[in-house]
Amino acid sequence: MNYTEANKAAWEEAFDRRDPSWGSDIVQQIKTQDYAFFRKDLADVLRRFDGTGKTIGQFCCNNGRELLSLVKSSRAKHGIGIDIAENQITFANEKARELGLPCDFVASDPLTLGTEFDERFDLVLLTIGVVRWFRDLNALFAKVSSSLKRGGVLILNEQHPVANMFGCPVNDHVDARLVHSYFSKETTSTNGMTYITQKPYSSKPFVEYTHPLGRIINALCRANLNLCSLTEYDYDLSDDFVHLDGRGIPLSLIMEARKR
Repeated sequence: MNYTEANKAAWEEAFDRRDPSWGSDIVQQIKTQDYAFFRKDLADVLRRFDGTGKTIGQFCCNNGRELLSLVKSSRAKHGIGIDIAENQITFANEKARELGLPCDFVASDPLTLGTEFDERFDLVLLTIGVVRWFRDLNALFAKVSSSLKRGGVLILNEQHPVANMFGCPVNDHVDARLVHSYFSKETTSTNGMTYITQKPYSSKPFVEYTHPLGRIINALCRANLNLCSLTEYDYDLSDDFVHLDGRGIPLSLIMEARKR
């Protein structure tokens, strides 16, 4: 099974089955709030980025709301979002037109982007869940690096690898027990993306990969990206482990890296 093709089909199915409320507030929130859809810690990091005259890229941009919010709030010249799900890209482009923001969304596997994206971005944003959709992190960060201008910045806000060790309440019916290996593994799920559909369904297979922190950092280094900061947090981004918030367990992180 080609995992990228499988995930494309599964994501498009999830978006087709989305609850009517999913994405209904995008325009209003972006119009009325700065850095809408970002938690405070990430918003504080992004506020340091002056987007004037600059181009921002987001890999695995989902329905486009984060990139649209960031381009508006940072006053960026241009934003380009990339995602494999064609229906989500269509939706994102519609919202960009509705908001009148200089954003374009492209339906593509980020790993197959052409040379027209080389040294295109001043900032690349990766948010929760992106890392787990790639089997080869060396390939992912090599593509991020090639798309960044010299001195360009990568900001990664992701679930902490330690969180992958806990049983997910939906799937494993456990609370604060270590049930999975910390080290890399492949999993296939047909439990769907219920945060989009707001109800359970039997989905097409999602194929995911977990990666230890060392593998993430090593892949950054191999891609000519200097790790500038790594901050860990004891709160969950995925809504799977909110029962563990504030209990001294690393559940999420923000990394900043700069292209050499």
